[in-house]
Amino acid sequence: MLIRLRAYLRLRKKYLPVIFFMTGFIWDTLTLGRIDRLYDRVILSTYMASLTTCLYLYNVADDGKWKETFFEKYEKFLPLAIQFFLGGLCSAYVIYFSRSVSLTKTLSFFIILVVLLFANELLKKRISNKYLQFSAYFFMNFTFFTFFIPVLIRQMNTFIFLISGFVSLTITTALIVYIYRSSPSTRKEISKKKTLGIIAGLYLMINTFYFLNLIPPVPLALDTGIVAHNIQKLNGDYEVTYQQEVWYKFWRQNDLTYIQEPETNVYVYTSIFAPTDLRKAVAHRWRWKNPETGRWQTVDQIGYEITGGRDAGYRGFTFKRNIREGDWRVDVITEEGQIIGIVRFRVEMADEVEDLRLETKVF
Repeated sequence: MLIRLRAYLRLRKKYLPVIFFMTGFIWDTLTLGRIDRLYDRVILSTYMASLTTCLYLYNVADDGKWKETFFEKYEKFLPLAIQFFLGGLCSAYVIYFSRSVSLTKTLSFFIILVVLLFANELLKKRISNKYLQFSAYFFMNFTFFTFFIPVLIRQMNTFIFLISGFVSLTITTALIVYIYRSSPSTRKEISKKKTLGIIAGLYLMINTFYFLNLIPPVPLALDTGIVAHNIQKLNGDYEVTYQQEVWYKFWRQNDLTYIQEPETNVYVYTSIFAPTDLRKAVAHRWRWKNPETGRWQTVDQIGYEITGGRDAGYRGFTFKRNIREGDWRVDVITEEGQIIGIVRFRVEMADEVEDLRLETKVF
């Protein structure tokens, strides 16, 4: 059986990276949903632990560590295993981050994840580069703990983020030092100082991204954001009346051009995904674009608190009356000022409103 499997893999060797890449991504897409589910946490923890183990096994294999042992006949599969677990972790993070309606300037961090996800297809050709191995491992490790620790302790703030980063830095450093001491071939191939320097550089880069608000406030995500004509709360549900988008813009449910009558309110409804029992203060920051300066001006900031656990997201709304014409945006932010998402729209005044294609939906 094993001989037949080896022969089959040899014939299709050049397709294996793509197969493993697609397998990991499709599996995660079908099975992962909520970061606070026990299943998701077990899967991600298994991926992270398996990736750590495979990195160790692979990096000491050149020293003959596994000769005449159970692992010897599986050594050749270690690069594929590393690729599978890296792809699984990366695709999981892409899935979680993509839940947000508006990625805003955090798109840069999301792009890094997507690029790393697709670059993983070529990793087998570069797997012998230990600098790349440990860099990719640290990035995945850091992202893992920024998701995992807030879910575990049901809190999220700047201090928790720094703790998450420190934990991942400690684990990665310990792994590198242990492999370096255990493997003569690794000591010949790489410089420990250079490796740790690269990891320290990545650590500083990610923290810089965080304080520049370039990293989404995981594990929070904006599920829905709608500018509406009226919102009523009835029996625990929200009845949201909004302008329908034209039929050919099927990817959006509400029209981003808001037709307002004088002396009426403009509502913004949002639902925010948050892990079970995680409590967090958020706010709607209403901003208007000054046509003379081209800059966004903050008009108001209205806060409220969310408690996670609802599949469709924690719901809330704010409203303003008699707002000016022009471009508007409502930033959905945490108390630290991190942007969860943005609801954009344009206000146009009309004395009489006709044929607005209004629709009422219950959330």
